[in-house]
Amino acid sequence: MLKKFAKCIREYKMPTILTVLLMVGEAAIETAIPYITATYLINNIQKNGENVSLSFIIKIGLLLVALALLSLSCGGVAGFTCAKASSGFAKNLRNDIFDKIQLFSFSNIDKFSTSSLVTRMTTDVNNVQMAFMMLIRIAIRSPLMLIFSVSMAAYMGGWLAATFVFVIPFLVTGLLLVAKFAMPAFRSVFKRYDKLNESIEENVRGMRVVKGFSRENFEKKKFGAAADSICNDFTKAERIVALNTPIMNFCMYFNMIFVLIAGSYMAINGIGGINIGHISAMLTYGMSILMSLMMLSMIYVMLTISAESAKRICEVLDEEPDMKNPENPVYEVKDGSIDFENVGFKYMKHAKLYALSDINIHIKSGMTVGIIGGTGSSKSSLVQLIPRLYDVNVGSVKVGGVDVRDYDLQTLRDNVAMVLQKNILFAGTIKENLRWGNENATDEEIVEACKLAMADEFVESFPEKYDTHIEQGGTNVSGGQKQRLCIARALLKKPKIIILDDSTSAVDTKTDALIRAGFKSYIPETTKLIIAQRISSVEDADITIVLESGKIVACGNHNELLKSCDIYREIYNQQTNGGAQNE
Repeated sequence: MLKKFAKCIREYKMPTILTVLLMVGEAAIETAIPYITATYLINNIQKNGENVSLSFIIKIGLLLVALALLSLSCGGVAGFTCAKASSGFAKNLRNDIFDKIQLFSFSNIDKFSTSSLVTRMTTDVNNVQMAFMMLIRIAIRSPLMLIFSVSMAAYMGGWLAATFVFVIPFLVTGLLLVAKFAMPAFRSVFKRYDKLNESIEENVRGMRVVKGFSRENFEKKKFGAAADSICNDFTKAERIVALNTPIMNFCMYFNMIFVLIAGSYMAINGIGGINIGHISAMLTYGMSILMSLMMLSMIYVMLTISAESAKRICEVLDEEPDMKNPENPVYEVKDGSIDFENVGFKYMKHAKLYALSDINIHIKSGMTVGIIGGTGSSKSSLVQLIPRLYDVNVGSVKVGGVDVRDYDLQTLRDNVAMVLQKNILFAGTIKENLRWGNENATDEEIVEACKLAMADEFVESFPEKYDTHIEQGGTNVSGGQKQRLCIARALLKKPKIIILDDSTSAVDTKTDALIRAGFKSYIPETTKLIIAQRISSVEDADITIVLESGKIVACGNHNELLKSCDIYREIYNQQTNGGAQNE
């Protein structure tokens, strides 16, 4: 785990090393100041009294000021380098997580919820960043201050240092117990963060549904419950952590009282060579020791919290993509022919039932193929195997006569355009969204694609036309407009295969027919697969595949299916004679 995170430092190694060196310097200087004050200033004044020259006092004073400024400079510069190193580390870590997610197949993504991935890239990375900041700064300074201070206290205080034999074990035991009981509450918070983010995501995405059903109060209660749960866990943890302060105060005041009483007695009676300078130094070193232990306890708590975050981040970084390029990938798709040979597929390897089984289809390049079937018949599952969004468990899927697993993934997906059932538009202008299909598309090509997708008319009605800004998720356009823009985006790829996964469900039958007619003229050599719920969308297809429970029950053109397939005929009768035509 540590090696994995160390790789994220990369170009920020120099600020990291500088921070560590500056912390060593600051700790050494701060330890030297009480020694110089006690030995060269207080003891001289006590010993020589009025005979101490003003120039000597000024000389020592200036030395102390210089050391204080040098210590301040070390701390200030270390703060700058630490901020730069930790921020850069977090940036690289987020980039690595995001890059890894981009390599995931759908099956990998299915293992993590969207809200969980968001939490890992935000809250968890922030926790690890904070831990890294502490490790290169406080975790270097505090142990050094502890070691230096204990050494100097033992050297200067003699038997007075015996106070630490009691104080240090007591403080360490108390802080460890506090951390032990606080940690379970901190650990449970992360799962609750996932639920909180999930609640926010669902509410924002489904805002129209929430308002349509007047469920605002229900959503408020659900969010409030998640927020209260996090608040309760943090409150419980903070109540325990708050015990650090009284424990620290008890040890600090015990040390002060012991040093003042015992030290004064020893100084007055000339025991052990103790003098006022030693007592002053012991008080300062005692405070440094206790503060160092306090800082170490905070580091321990933070590291324990971040350890849970680090594990969650490593789960993403260690996840191996199910789909990888072969050793010698094919970089050219010959044509748009598609062959399913004895295909069997299930979403989870340990699942008992197959989503698709015994699939055998042979589609020639340039054909228009309809796919129809009831809800849950695995229509979408079938077409997702073509661009290799999932891999088959049994058999093979071939495009252009080559198994899809032998292609370079980018090459395959550049040649297969897919308009998904859930159409997604991104924040930006209409042009920027359409150029996802072809980043080098000219304005003329964009307009032509929109005309074929029947989107040009409504785009031209906007004041800014193709420069109109689309909100995140396309919330400022209707469902039908969103579908047509997504179809135009796919057309700009000029792919070998185009898949419409129920992508015209939100447009009327006339517009649907015009879109399909545009396909024939614009991309005649492209293989077109159309998943639809209405017969009119696939009526003119060269062949239509009828699916039921993940199996092909019939395959043929419209007239053949009317004669031979009961399911197809029943759907047709319902939509025509029954007046259930979708629009």
